Amino acid sequence: MTNTKQAKLVKQAAYPVVFLVDVDDTLLDNDRIQKDLQRHLESEYGQACRDRYWVIQEDLMKKLGYRDYLGALQQYRVEHPHEVHLLAMSSFLLDYPFADRLYPKALDVLARLRTRGRTVILSDGDVVFQPRKVERSGISAAVDGEVLIYIHKEEALDDVRRRYPADHYVLIDDKLRILDAVRKAWGDQVTTVCPRQGNFANDPQIVAAFPAADLTIEHIGDLLEHGFADFMENSQCTESSGLDSKHSEVKQ
Repeated sequence: MTNTKQAKLVKQAAYPVVFLVDVDDTLLDNDRIQKDLQRHLESEYGQACRDRYWVIQEDLMKKLGYRDYLGALQQYRVEHPHEVHLLAMSSFLLDYPFADRLYPKALDVLARLRTRGRTVILSDGDVVFQPRKVERSGISAAVDGEVLIYIHKEEALDDVRRRYPADHYVLIDDKLRILDAVRKAWGDQVTTVCPRQGNFANDPQIVAAFPAADLTIEHIGDLLEHGFADFMENSQCTESSGLDSKHSEVKQ
């Protein structure tokens, strides 16, 4: 990024509120995507291939902090250089119908949030598969391309604030670890929301290890039943901005 562009980011006026929304297991049912992938691997390449690929993928998850599906495929290929038929697996991943795995009303929630404040996708992942997922699912179009994908988003909070300065943030994420890290960094300037979807949000050990979010919901679509004030308990910008109504609207 050039110095000129960086200067523009720094000088940008603060939004009253910015909604930061995760992707995997928040808007997209990533658990179902993984099951589809496992079934396809076993059906097309056998159980041994499925099991070995998944071991590699889990090892990369521990190392990188995100799921690197294509990286795992590449590593499996290094181990099995003569299995040229495996190359078709990349097409399965890149052409996967991600829109079919959106949680019910996920895009409706994004549309509603955009009437209340700047709405940005905040995700982490690899440089190819994650952007492809966000694009093909329709999520990117739903937020007019306002998408941030980092290697570790909890380590990029300064960059998030520089790009989207705000009086208050609302972070919607299924991972309590992420919500807790951002809460520690931003304090009362953020309201945390946890949809209890997917393995991480329902893991008893994880739930016991981290404090609860400011707002916990069962499904992402439940946010359609919440008014703006529910997101702003820790903020004073509701009164100053006049955004105190369930039907308040802002222009993106």
